[in-house]
Parts: sequence; C-alpha cells; structure tokens
Amino acid sequence: MRSLRVLVTSLLTGCAVLAGVLVIPASAAAATPKCSIVSQPVSVIPLLPMTAKGQLCVPDTGTPKTMQLLLHGATYNRVYWDLPYQPARYSYQRDMATRGLATFAVDELGVGGSSRPLSTLLTGAAQASAVHQLVGDLRAGRVDGVRYDKVVLVGHSAGSAISVIEAATYRDVDGVILTGVTHLPNVPVVVGDVVFGLYPVTLDPQLGPRGDDPGYLTTKPGTRGPMYFGPAQTDPLAVAADEAYAKDTVSATSLLDIIGLGLVSPLSRGIDVPVLLVNGTDDTGFCGLIRDCSTAEALRAQEAPYFSAAAQLSVYVLSGAGHSVALATNSPDYRNVTRDWLSQYVG
Repeated sequence: MRSLRVLVTSLLTGCAVLAGVLVIPASAAAATPKCSIVSQPVSVIPLLPMTAKGQLCVPDTGTPKTMQLLLHGATYNRVYWDLPYQPARYSYQRDMATRGLATFAVDELGVGGSSRPLSTLLTGAAQASAVHQLVGDLRAGRVDGVRYDKVVLVGHSAGSAISVIEAATYRDVDGVILTGVTHLPNVPVVVGDVVFGLYPVTLDPQLGPRGDDPGYLTTKPGTRGPMYFGPAQTDPLAVAADEAYAKDTVSATSLLDIIGLGLVSPLSRGIDVPVLLVNGTDDTGFCGLIRDCSTAEALRAQEAPYFSAAAQLSVYVLSGAGHSVALATNSPDYRNVTRDWLSQYVG
C-alpha cells in the first residue's frame, strides 16, 4: 500500500504542476492559501477527553471574519476538502483561500488525526456536540487567535447530517451548506453500498494496521469510484487520490442516529438560518428513485417541506456529478455558486 501512495503521489504532483495555473483566473489568484494543522480539545463523553484535529486555511493577506467549518462524509477524512491532486480544480480549501475566504476542515471524532475511541461510544449526537464546541472556539478566537463573527457549517453526506443535527439543536451558526444528501435516500442503492461496499476496518490492508476496532467500517478496495463518483464528471486520477489519501472510517454506531436524525427526520425544520443544498445530478444514493435531482427547481420542491421559512432554502444541482461533488471534474462550478450564496445570505 505504501508503494501505491508513492506512485499516486508522483503522478499527482506532476499533474498538479501542470493544472494549477489552468483553472484559477489570474484575477482570483491575488491571495495565497496559508494552511496549518491545529488540534482542539473537545468533551463529549464524561471523563474521556478528546481532540479534534483539522486543517485551517486562510488567505495570506487580510483577516476574514467569517469561517466555514467543513465536515466530511462517512469513510472520508478532512482530505476530502483538500485533495492533493490538481488543487486548483479539486481543493475546496485552497480555492476558497485564494478568494479571501477562511475554512477549517476537521477530522470528525473516530477519524484520521482526531481521537478514535471505541466505536460504540460515538453517536451522531456526540459528533454534533463536538462541532458545537468548535463553533464556540472559532467565535472566541481559541483556534487561531481570530474571533470569527460568523460561522457557516459546510457538510458532505454524513457530515451534512451532522450539520443538520448541530444547527437545529444548538442554533449557533450563521448559515448551513448541505452537499451529497437528501431527506429520502435511494434505499436499495444505499443498502447495497453498505452491504457490498463496506467492511470492518480490521480487514482493510490500508487502514487495518491503525488498530481501530471492528465497529469502525471503511470501503473495500476499488469500490469508491462506483459509489462516490459520477461517470460523466470523473478523472481516474482523482479517484486514485481519493482512495490513497481521503479514505477513512465511520463508526457503525454513529451511522444509526446520523441517518435517523440528520437524514430522515424533520429535525432540519429547526434550522433558523439560510441553507444551501447541493447535489450531483448523478448521485444514485440520494437521487433517482424518490428524489428528482435533474433540476434545482424539482429538487427544491421536494426538499422544501423539510425546512422552515427562515432557512430560505436555496438549491443547486451539479450536472453529471456523483455523490462526492467536491471531487467532480466540474467542481469549480459548485464552489462558484457557494461563494455567491455566501455573499448573498451570510456576508
């Protein structure tokens, strides 16, 4: 597996050099991303202190007063937001920083560099509590010394569900961006992905040596492409980078209330700040059978009953993209829409 990472790294480095100047217009490259790894203490289980580790990316000039707190999906880690391949095309964090915006991508508890307790101790509610504490830390200046006036949650898939739980429970954020999610998943596809695409991490040659217990699940080798990418907007090298760097685990226990509370229930009606919902038109897990993602208008009509008037629900669909919209070849389109939405609804 180390040889795979070396091969992927060499391929991606060369491609990134070629692609870096092709995607970002010169006018948008005034700021240079300044990224650093930080760790924050969180407490979600009595007498068991934990740490949430993440990557902070800010522009090298100016001091943004709004922070986007980024939450990855199940079997992902924070690298989802900063893929080390063609960063000008795929890195959400570096793209935002070049446009003067700040982001903080965290490894959720049980993932990557954050604390990884027994899998049975983690729930969706516990994840939301940890995020709530991070929101408070960002506002108080305890993360990087900057007191952020506004915090926006940006979730992907299970991270979107955690965002719903957090925002509806604590009501402490200024906006919510949900990607790769609808309230009525395509159950046959999702169940098939779980049954045939996931297995205990102890069986995985890449992540098994980490020592996590078998209650943590990850994707079987070679399954991430079909599960997470739409064929119309996929670069095979992006899939390889996803497999090598962004693949991680999810606690089976946490999936239960992440799905029950964050995806299926009407809890999202408790969100009282603006919401942007983004899906790929070819996301087979959340579109197609019950949800029509062919147009933003169709999807908004179906999702609007799950949100209050205060959410001012906005919807965007990324043409040809699969589940992981941030890693689609046309992902810059979705980031442009995100920035416009932030400017209009958050400031």
